[in-house]
Amino acid sequence: MNETTDRLCTVGGMGAILLWSTTFAIARSLSEQVGPLSAGAAVYLVGGCAYLVRQRWSGKAASGSPAHSRLYIFGCGSLFIFYTAAIYLAVGLAADRGQLLEIAMVNYLWPTLTILLSLPLLGKRGSIWLVPGSVLALFGVFLVMTQGATVSWTSLVDHLRLNPASYLLALAAAISWALYSNLSRRWSTPGSAGAVEIFLIAAGLVLLGMRLLVNEPTGWGMQSVGEVLGLATATALSYVLWDVAMRRGNLLVVVAASYFTPLLSTGLSCAYLNVAPGPRLWLGCLLLVSGCFLTWLSVSDPPAKNPA
Repeated sequence: MNETTDRLCTVGGMGAILLWSTTFAIARSLSEQVGPLSAGAAVYLVGGCAYLVRQRWSGKAASGSPAHSRLYIFGCGSLFIFYTAAIYLAVGLAADRGQLLEIAMVNYLWPTLTILLSLPLLGKRGSIWLVPGSVLALFGVFLVMTQGATVSWTSLVDHLRLNPASYLLALAAAISWALYSNLSRRWSTPGSAGAVEIFLIAAGLVLLGMRLLVNEPTGWGMQSVGEVLGLATATALSYVLWDVAMRRGNLLVVVAASYFTPLLSTGLSCAYLNVAPGPRLWLGCLLLVSGCFLTWLSVSDPPAKNPA
């Protein structure tokens, strides 16, 4: 029975990866209708409330788990909120749906950045393969960013000048999520259940506050409401499935599968947004995935210290 349960938890982790892969496509479609801040605020407020209801219904709130440290709540919470705002603004500022795929690739540098930052933040050890893995991931993004032009540094710079804010926001989001992934492990209290429901609602409130300061289109309709409900449900459910997979599933299998998210996200985005991907996009995506996977294989835990 335990083996069956563990296997189901592993499948749940795969489901979380699939749900997360739909984020860019639906977020872009929603942003085109109501604006990126309105989209993000609605998704995270609805998703946060759904997650909170699930927590209360399951009885986890009364489980007596240890209190969270202030560093975790305010430090990781700030990184979570910043990531949310940066990624939704990057999605909304993309000039077109084709450029959205490039924005997504820049954001998907976060797995490699997470591995690199785990060395100073978590004391991990990296092998020589960390260097080619990082270079491979960066070159994959480089190829995607030079589609339709010669593969050169000059063409990359010229391409970035077309929409620097969106690319910088995507890169900032990748860095902030890499920091969050490491610091949430470093700063969280052992045995605590996390505070994702708080972060989700806080991110929604911050985006709502930002929305009140700017003028965005208000084209709410059946499609936009449906996409908010769909993306909010996917967001809340993915966190639930991921949490279960991390605690009960096959960690190595789930984490390894998560590195294929860029490839899956690109395919789903192209299908949902009706974008025809070029061969260089697929090649860059494959290089990014390969680089991320190689960096993951190159890092290990430090050797245990012998007791005095």
